Amino acid sequence: MTKQGLEIPKLAKSDKEPSIGITEKNREGVIKILTMLLCDEYTLATKTKKYHWNVVGSDFSELHEFFGEQYKELDGSVDKIAERIRMLGGQTVGTLAEFAENTRLKEDPGSYPDSRTMIANLLDSHESAIRTLREDVDAADEKYHDMGTNDFLIGMMQDHEKMAWMLRAYLAGDSR
Repeated sequence: MTKQGLEIPKLAKSDKEPSIGITEKNREGVIKILTMLLCDEYTLATKTKKYHWNVVGSDFSELHEFFGEQYKELDGSVDKIAERIRMLGGQTVGTLAEFAENTRLKEDPGSYPDSRTMIANLLDSHESAIRTLREDVDAADEKYHDMGTNDFLIGMMQDHEKMAWMLRAYLAGDSR
């Protein structure tokens, strides 16, 4: 299916289903939110790695290290999201095709921008993720009554806010 009608993997069937105070329908709803987030995080981690590998210029060393730190943090987030999906009894997507088909973020295949544009592109992706997470935080609480996922998503949003702030600081330094 496409982004608009993401078909999430079925809830994992086992002898012992999660009995955690969230209905199956609500668990399916938050798993869909988390699955979309997983696709976005994987895409953003990959974009950041691409920039880490391809940055050039007088600020190469600093930005190479900075991008490396950010993609490692994003890789950790990918794992945490997948684990949250599994905690709720879901199964995770995990192929490049699924990630690419269901991300809400823009990629730039074949493009090797200058370092300032790399930073601006990453900032745009993080801010897009933040806006989406704000909506997802509300849905996890109000629509699906899952305070655990609500709290998890708030933490993810705060992580993106910090990374966006750091990227924004790089751009502000160029406007002396």
